[in-house]
Amino acid sequence: MRTCTRGSVLAVLLLALAAFPPAGALAKEDWNHIANIKDAANRLAELHKREGSTGVLRFLDACYRTHMLASEFTQGLEACMAQDYMHTQVLAKVYATIPQDERERLGTPSPEEIAQGMGQRFVAAFSQYKISVKEAEAFKKLVDKNGLPLFVNAVFPRRKPNTR
Repeated sequence: MRTCTRGSVLAVLLLALAAFPPAGALAKEDWNHIANIKDAANRLAELHKREGSTGVLRFLDACYRTHMLASEFTQGLEACMAQDYMHTQVLAKVYATIPQDERERLGTPSPEEIAQGMGQRFVAAFSQYKISVKEAEAFKKLVDKNGLPLFVNAVFPRRKPNTR
């Protein structure tokens, strides 16, 4: 069984980013990226608790459809992408624990297919708004540091040790 690690999701993302021109769309933005990513993580956790992964996927589809209509990269699209990245990281890791034959029986995608889907969405967004590889990598680092831990801890809270 092949497992999808965080590194393979990252590899798909970085391969997708290689196609970007060196233009700098993010330099014009005037919002607090860290605050936006943290807010996106908290909202994603609430949505996931309320509607599960299927609800998150429906939301992300609508989010991209709405925000990709803008002529410039927006705070809303950044939040969608951060949520997509966080959800993809967790979903790929969970699906990697399911044996391939069981995933096939259930009709669920492989972790690699999940990562590729996100990569395609990111290529579309980053290409449309001419976001450079350097800017995309900075975005990933911000989400890894400021969003992903919030989302994971909210959705999968650490259990306190049994104190009997």
